[in-house]
Amino acid sequence: MTPTNGPEHDEGQHIHRFLLLGKKKLFFYHLALYNPQSGHNYQAVFTFTLKDNGALREMYLKDLAQHENERVFYALRCPHHFELPELQQGKEFSVHLERVVVKPDGSRDFQQMTTTETPVECKREDVLSFRKLGQLPYPEYLTYLLFGEGDEVHLAHQLAERPNWDEAVTVTTAKPIDAATLKKVPTLVIDSIQDAHDRLVESPLKKGQQYQGKIDGNGPTVDFTVGRQGWWNHTSLNN
Repeated sequence: MTPTNGPEHDEGQHIHRFLLLGKKKLFFYHLALYNPQSGHNYQAVFTFTLKDNGALREMYLKDLAQHENERVFYALRCPHHFELPELQQGKEFSVHLERVVVKPDGSRDFQQMTTTETPVECKREDVLSFRKLGQLPYPEYLTYLLFGEGDEVHLAHQLAERPNWDEAVTVTTAKPIDAATLKKVPTLVIDSIQDAHDRLVESPLKKGQQYQGKIDGNGPTVDFTVGRQGWWNHTSLNN
């Protein structure tokens, strides 16, 4: 395993990282930065095809099982430059799997787990949500993007104005959510919690606690329990 200590993205290069979420069905969440010069100022959710006969997936799931209760995240790192909007037209690229260990001081240690690059295919239909950051005002209430499949549902904090915080968390819903709804990646508005209109240093959603949200703010109600946090960033996101 090769340590790759450093920022979320290599300085001055459009080398992307995609967070891994899920066990049965993998979803990939782009690690964004607000700085428009970074090339990473996009909030996006994908499903990719890993073209390695399941080797990377197996490595990820095995390591996740060993660190389930720790502040450890997982990401795909693409070591080759490309502009993120290219994925909207379909693209093949290659990645390494990384374990991201959160240290006691909150800093992150990016540890490369694979020794060879894994080929990845992104088809147009794999782009579930894609938005350039900027010009989205702070919401009145806490708002997340909602996606997943079956009983594995994920929330990603909607990146509105800057400064802000980026978070991905897996939740358990009291009732199944329609597959077509999840595929649209709607917002989930938690109107019992006002938006901070600023960065936070820890999540307003507490593991093991129950909350209620409304799809797109005025749609069906979703009761959910917070599970494992899969990503957190309130620092380099805002630089």
